[in-house]
Amino acid sequence: MKKIAVVGSGYVGLVTGTCFAETGNEVICVDIDTNKVAKMQNGEVPIYEPHLDVIFERNIRQNRLTFSTDLKAAVDASEIIFLALPTPPGEDGSADLSYILGVADELGKIMTDYKVIVDKSTVPVGTAEKVHAAIAKNASVDFDVVSNPEFLREGFAVDDFLKPDRVVIGTQSDRAKTIMKELYKPFVRQGNPILFMDEKSAELTKYAANSFLATKITFMNEIANFCELVGADVDAVRIGIGSDTRIGKRFLFPGIGYGGSCFPKDVQALVKSGNEADYKFEIIDAVLRVNNVQKLRLVDKLNNHYGDLSGKSFALWGLAFKPDTDDIREAPALYIIDALLAAGAKVTAYDPEAMDNVKAIYGDKIEFVSNQYDALENKDALLIATEWGAFRNPNFDKVKAALISPKIFDGRNLFDLEEMQNKGIYYESIGRETVIG
Repeated sequence: MKKIAVVGSGYVGLVTGTCFAETGNEVICVDIDTNKVAKMQNGEVPIYEPHLDVIFERNIRQNRLTFSTDLKAAVDASEIIFLALPTPPGEDGSADLSYILGVADELGKIMTDYKVIVDKSTVPVGTAEKVHAAIAKNASVDFDVVSNPEFLREGFAVDDFLKPDRVVIGTQSDRAKTIMKELYKPFVRQGNPILFMDEKSAELTKYAANSFLATKITFMNEIANFCELVGADVDAVRIGIGSDTRIGKRFLFPGIGYGGSCFPKDVQALVKSGNEADYKFEIIDAVLRVNNVQKLRLVDKLNNHYGDLSGKSFALWGLAFKPDTDDIREAPALYIIDALLAAGAKVTAYDPEAMDNVKAIYGDKIEFVSNQYDALENKDALLIATEWGAFRNPNFDKVKAALISPKIFDGRNLFDLEEMQNKGIYYESIGRETVIG
C-alpha cells in the first residue's frame, strides 16, 4: 500500500486517484476549487466517464479516497505526489507549464522528507528538469522527479488505467524506480510491460504516440475526401488497408476530424517544441492544417447543396468530441455551430451528455432539446457530428416525418448507403457516394 497525493482533480487526476485507490492505496486528491472538492466529498463525480462513478463511490466508502484543498497536509501524508495539472496551449501552440511549475515551487517549500514527484500531465520534453529545478530552489530534503505520461482514452479511461497496454516511467533514480514499480505492479499482472527510460524519452513518448494517431486519422480523412472525387468507397478502402497487420484496423474510420483534450493540444505542442529545437515537423504540421479544414467538411457539403444557408434551420446530433464523454474541447460540432451561425442559419442540438457544457458557451444562440427526435421538427436537414450509440439505429420513420425534407449530412458514416436509398433519404457522408434517396 502506498500513500499518494494527486494534485489536480480534472479528468486525468480524478481517474488516476480513483484507480490507485481501487488497488488498495490511500489517495488524497487535491484541488484549489473549493466547490468541486465539496461536491466530491459528498460523493458527486464532477466529470462523465463510464464506470468511474462505481469505483469512485466504493473507495470513498472504504476511506481510501479523500479530497482536500490543503496541499501541505496532503504532501505531508504522502510518499508519492502526482501532478495532474492542466497544460493548456498558448497562442503559439506551446504547452503552458505555469500550473505545474507553480505547484512545484510550493512543493519545495513544504516537503519535510523524501518524495517522488510524478509528472502525470502531458508535458514537453525537458519539463522534468524544469520541475526539478523549481522544487530544488526551495527544498531542503531529497526528492526525485519522474515522468509517467497517461494514455487514457476518454470513454474507456477506467479500463485503460486498470489494464494498461504498457506503463511508461521516465526516471534515472533507482530509488524512484523501485517505488514506481511497486506502485504499478497490480496493474500489469497479465504481463504487459512497465517500460523504464529516461525522463525526456518518456515525455516525448506521449507526444509521439498521440501525434502518430492523429496522423493516422488525418491520413484516412484525406483518402476519404479523394474517394468522393474519384468515385471510390472509403469503407472498402478502409477494410482493404486495415487488414494489413502492419497498418491495423484502428483509427482508420473517416469523419470530420479529431478533437478533444489531447490530440489537438499535443500535436500543436510537438510542432512548437520542434520549432524551439530548430526542427520543422513537416508531416505533423500538415496534420494540423488538414484537420482544421476537415472539421468544416459538413458545412462545405451544406454550402454546396443549398448555396445560401441564411434562414436555414438544422438539427445537430452530437456535441462531444467523441461518444461516451461530455468533453467538448476542440469538438468538431463547435466549429460547425460557429460556421452555421455566421452564415445566418439556426441550430437545434442534442447530445446525451455534453449539452450543459455547450450551453455555457452559446447560451440561447442555439436551441437545446432533451430528445434526439425533438431536434428534428421542421428542420431542413439532420447533421451528425458525434457517433453516439443512440444515433446508430434511429427510427427513420420519425426522422422523415419530422424533417421538412428527408436529408441527412453524416460526419461519422453511421448509416448504410443501401438502407438510405431504400428509405428514400438524401444522404451525404464522408468518402462515400451521395445517396439521392
